[in-house]
Amino acid sequence: MQLGRQERSILVNGAAKATHSTTLAELLIELGYGEREVATALNGAFVPRAARAAARLAAHDVVEIVTPRQGG
Repeated sequence: MQLGRQERSILVNGAAKATHSTTLAELLIELGYGEREVATALNGAFVPRAARAAARLAAHDVVEIVTPRQGG
């Protein structure tokens, strides 16, 4: 456990996830997305890339992460 950071339970793409991340940007790094092009939503509201570092996570938040797909 990281000092000063509480573990919280959230939903990511419908699956329960325990995390110490405090922002959406930190969560993306934790989940291995890093700087990849993805679309994100927090509790049903779209969060643009520039706002992810300020988007604070709380227990029971619902996060959606969508990656682009190629094909037709």
